[in-house]
Amino acid sequence: MDQTTATPRPRRGDELTVMVDSLAHGGAGVARHDGYVLFVPGTVPGDRARVQVGKSKRAYGEARVVELVEPSPDRIAPLADHPGAPWQVMPYAMQLEVKSAQVEDALRRIGHLDGFELEPIVPALEQWRYRNKLEYSFGADASGRLVCGFHAPGRWEEIIELQDCLLASEAGNAAREQVVAWCRAQGLTAYDRRTGEGFLRNLVVREGRRSGELQVRLVTAPGKLDTESLAAAVTLADGLLWTQQASAGETTAGGETELVAGAERLRERIGPLELEISAQAFFQTNTEMAEQLYELAVAYAELGPFDRVYDLYCGIGTIGLLMAPRAAQLWGLEIVEDAVADAIATARRNEIGNARFFAGDVRLALRELQERAGRPDVLVVDPPRAGLSQKVVRRIIETSPKRIVYVSCNPTTLAPNAAQLVAAGYELVRVRPVDMFPQTPHIECVAQLVRRSG
Repeated sequence: MDQTTATPRPRRGDELTVMVDSLAHGGAGVARHDGYVLFVPGTVPGDRARVQVGKSKRAYGEARVVELVEPSPDRIAPLADHPGAPWQVMPYAMQLEVKSAQVEDALRRIGHLDGFELEPIVPALEQWRYRNKLEYSFGADASGRLVCGFHAPGRWEEIIELQDCLLASEAGNAAREQVVAWCRAQGLTAYDRRTGEGFLRNLVVREGRRSGELQVRLVTAPGKLDTESLAAAVTLADGLLWTQQASAGETTAGGETELVAGAERLRERIGPLELEISAQAFFQTNTEMAEQLYELAVAYAELGPFDRVYDLYCGIGTIGLLMAPRAAQLWGLEIVEDAVADAIATARRNEIGNARFFAGDVRLALRELQERAGRPDVLVVDPPRAGLSQKVVRRIIETSPKRIVYVSCNPTTLAPNAAQLVAAGYELVRVRPVDMFPQTPHIECVAQLVRRSG
């Protein structure tokens, strides 16, 4: 008889003492109580902890730590109280080992794949202060004082204030503090996510790691703002923008954005490419490691001078534009029109004449692109965390590229997508993880798939 049915599972509110034996995809510790699986965020393999059960489902439950009874011998002291760095209690070498193992586990267990080469994970150049973009939220402390920081884990209404965000540069932190000080002086209040009242929602600070420029964007509910006073106060921003967001959801995307002062776009450089990035365009948040990720993608493409390349979900076109000088043609497809405009401008700025970019939904526009451009020799895809829908995978198979380079930010969605492609006649040749986000469970990797002959 199955253990989960033989033993009554713990109920919500129960307190148990458990031993954590591994880490799940997403970063939570995995413990077992009489065979029943519990996911426990904030724990490390080897931790013995007293936990309180939250969700209790038939197959598994979720719990929070009440007391760390006996810390794991691998546990180290955290550097900062930072909700965005949950893995800082593990040595960095252990973080790399776990991430590499999780990529292999996803491919073998979820995708039922084998025969591929798992190449060694590429470690991060910097373990702290590596992010070029931070999205902060406004809130209030117990005394009603305005604070700016990150949502507390599992408590979306509580904001943890940060004096020094160790994932951001000192300059980025200073720019944030200038904005917060001005907001307090103006008497502005935080947007209440429960009632929809209040004004200040988010603050986005973006940095050109190569240019040294800072782009600061204040996100508020619709209303009035003394933009002249704001511009005078935030002296560290090379570009200062204001977005009015009417949506009830927690998002910095969309809304109405206006330029308050300085430059509308952020200058940056990736390898030989000179970039200008608009406020809401996607760009990898670790510039130094993005260079290594993209170099790996170029290597996996194995480009020849007569190859036609498709770059799907191309964003501002960075990966494709790095490939273009080695290929005959580059065709990029992206649904966000501002990002497409950035890609076209980047191609022009860098004098890359064999690149074309179009705005469109990959699911709907790929057939039309093939009719216009011809079949690709190499297809690069860099989808969001949810991976590719089955329909998009079918469309990719229809284009029949010789090689597919899949840049993934989630190995658990890469695995089923790779399995579909293998079932359609491709071979998963090699995969390499790249650590873009130290101190966190997030994993990026690049996979190479080659069409089998015959």
